[in-house]
Amino acid sequence: MLYFARPSLAAELADQLEGRAVFGDAQNGLFLAAPRRTGKSMFLQHDLKPELASRNVLVIYTDLWSDQRRDPGDLIAEAIARELQQHLGVVAKTARKAGLASVTIAGTLKVDTSGIGKIDGTTLVQALRTLHETAGRPIALIIDEAQHALTSEAGETAMAALKSARDQLNTPAEVALMLVMSGSDRDKLLRLVNTNGAPFYGSSIHKMPTLGKGYVDHVTALIEAQRPELKPVDHLTLLEAFQLFGQRPQFFHAAIGQALNPLESTSGEGFEQGVLAAAKEKRAQDAAQMRSDYLGLKPLEQAVLWRILAVGQNFRPYDADALAFYRQQCAGLSITAQKVQAALESLRARTPALIWKSARGEYSADDAAMHAWFGELQATGQWPPAAEPEIR
Repeated sequence: MLYFARPSLAAELADQLEGRAVFGDAQNGLFLAAPRRTGKSMFLQHDLKPELASRNVLVIYTDLWSDQRRDPGDLIAEAIARELQQHLGVVAKTARKAGLASVTIAGTLKVDTSGIGKIDGTTLVQALRTLHETAGRPIALIIDEAQHALTSEAGETAMAALKSARDQLNTPAEVALMLVMSGSDRDKLLRLVNTNGAPFYGSSIHKMPTLGKGYVDHVTALIEAQRPELKPVDHLTLLEAFQLFGQRPQFFHAAIGQALNPLESTSGEGFEQGVLAAAKEKRAQDAAQMRSDYLGLKPLEQAVLWRILAVGQNFRPYDADALAFYRQQCAGLSITAQKVQAALESLRARTPALIWKSARGEYSADDAAMHAWFGELQATGQWPPAAEPEIR
């Protein structure tokens, strides 16, 4: 499938980042939340980045999930350092090769050439200031999966440094540093903005618009152009399937390809129902997997995960209410803080991990889809899930 561009959304967000919106705080940082595999990263790289570049903005993009073995703080610093190295000029590059400790740029800015790329709040701020001065234009730093920065002290330090750089570089008359933070889990991303100690306290999390009817109409037009014998394609059925797939193009594309495969008996006429059936099957499989994961846990692990899903960002693993909840769900078991800690570590150690932990000891479900699964079962009175009776 050809890429579905969203230029209008990109232009609107770029206006906000430049401070052109009458109301809003995007010039202080734009925080976007969208589920995994819904086109967020593609939009940031192929729509927003080119739009900002067309406005003479220097754009730096880094994905903190690109290498999960690396410290997220290092990934942020290195992305900035790579861009800075390209703008330092011949004199600075020569100085670095010669092993000079520092170099003065434009007669005023003294840069520690050995420090660029290392995690230090002052160094990161200075690197951004120098980059702004040498490039002579605004900078936009796009950090994809930004919530991952909270998993390390270096990542948190980098976030604090970016906030400091924003405050120092931006003025009421000029937005010199634009920050875009995206995340696949709103609950985790909130931890960057919702407490007094959060680096971007006071900023808002925005739900990024997911691909919808316009995208399905685009796909429908492509199918009709390539397979005119299928006209008219039932776009309403395809829209229903796309929604059941959680607005995730990857699975939607695969189902369409399968349904239209000439080797499949369901290809051709009525393929839309095949796509819809695949969507329903995928949804059922996902729910069954989460159910199996939950039922495979020990009683205390189940109680801890239940508590995390129920209270979200208000989860406190060892407070009186939490301990009372665990004891209620695990009647007859002795519950201590040490046993709760062991349960938390066990949930984190699973493959894939069921819970996520920040450097500050905050916990959340690792996969945001589990929150939706929990909410659906709770709303229909089917929580907690029970084991299937054995067939004899």
